[in-house]
Amino acid sequence: MHAKVQAAAPGPAPVKPRLSFWAIWNMSFGFLGIQAGFALQQSNVPRIFETLGAELDKIGYLMMAAPLAGLLVQPIIGYMSDRTWGRFGRRRPYFLMGAILATLGMFGMPNAHVLWAAAAMLLLLDVAINISMEPFRAFVGDLLPKEQLTTGYAVQTFFIGVGAVAASALPYVLQHWFNVSNTAAAGQTPDSVVYAFYIGGAVYLGAVLWTVIRTKEYSPAQLHAFDPEPEQTQQAKPSSGLRGFVHDYVNMPKIMVQLSLVQFFTWFTWFSMWTYGTATVTQHIYHATDTSSALYNDGASWWGVCGAVYNAASIGFAFVLPRIARRTSRKTAHAIALLVGGLSFLSIYFVDAPGLLLLPFVGIGLAWASTLSMPYAILAGKIPPMKMGMYMGMFNTSIVIPQVVSGATLGLLLTRFFHGSAVMMMMLGGISMLLAALLSLRIKEDK
Repeated sequence: MHAKVQAAAPGPAPVKPRLSFWAIWNMSFGFLGIQAGFALQQSNVPRIFETLGAELDKIGYLMMAAPLAGLLVQPIIGYMSDRTWGRFGRRRPYFLMGAILATLGMFGMPNAHVLWAAAAMLLLLDVAINISMEPFRAFVGDLLPKEQLTTGYAVQTFFIGVGAVAASALPYVLQHWFNVSNTAAAGQTPDSVVYAFYIGGAVYLGAVLWTVIRTKEYSPAQLHAFDPEPEQTQQAKPSSGLRGFVHDYVNMPKIMVQLSLVQFFTWFTWFSMWTYGTATVTQHIYHATDTSSALYNDGASWWGVCGAVYNAASIGFAFVLPRIARRTSRKTAHAIALLVGGLSFLSIYFVDAPGLLLLPFVGIGLAWASTLSMPYAILAGKIPPMKMGMYMGMFNTSIVIPQVVSGATLGLLLTRFFHGSAVMMMMLGGISMLLAALLSLRIKEDK
């Protein structure tokens, strides 16, 4: 918990106190659960869709439920959370509501027996994850002084990595350590995946409850006291109604526009990986296409191990990136990470053994760590405090739009130009991430 803040008095504005390590730990812990749910979705939903009969080039369309949910939900939730204040705070009611809905979605997803039901569960899960996730980004900006923002987002990235490592590897661990079946009849989801979703749902709810209970928020009056000058201008006052929302969107900070272009090419890559990662491993490494075969399911579980590796790497890199940023700049640190990530994606084409496949995912982990922290650290110090949630929600549309574009186009490219070879989607992703690295160097940020 952070220190108490006295009511504002005449004179210099009070400064947000620096928070202790454990205060930052508690406020970020809920992301462990959110990312556990997100990682299980990334690693296993394409596998579930294929098992239920979805054609490979159509999976991208089904996976578009996730970014479309974000496009609608995140700006609205950000706008609403800026204006919420009550007994349970400003952001925390949204954390809890999203966690409850996500847990229901995670229990339902592996039990879907027809494709439309699985797609419906994915939509519920994604809406819920977005309800939880967007206010968490603004939460860091609310509570931390500017000099701790990079550290705050790095700790958040640490928990994202921990949750994702454990969740991504769960089906493999359940199969090899606890002898849970990793195969099932045609059209059925293996028990290893079913139990993984059950465990993930419980972790999601428990971790978010920890943050809700262990963290207090500053009231609107306290936030106003911390940043009185920006609040006194018309531009920084909270907008009201649709007209105010449109006004704020049109007049978003310039750096937000620059970052959005970097985000487009970055998240085009991530969506390509999540959609076609399972197929890349089963086709390119295991040479299997029969979803009921042991070889296919071994490959699908190994894709989860790859996810665990890049998320584990991101944990370590989350604390290296702030050091690189202090020696250079945040944008330079981000560019280096994306460059390494892009080259790592391109190297997957030349790998032909499961063990060797893990090496590129270490480099991909560096890009993932930076994606989850650096853009937000660059942006958070430039946003008026009373509009933090809304602008973070708007900024997250730069994550959504490239995923929609990726989902709408990659299936066509897969069949028309690459003859169903999923590994080529990784190559396109690598090229896209290299473009993002170049564009990040063009960002104009304060020293």
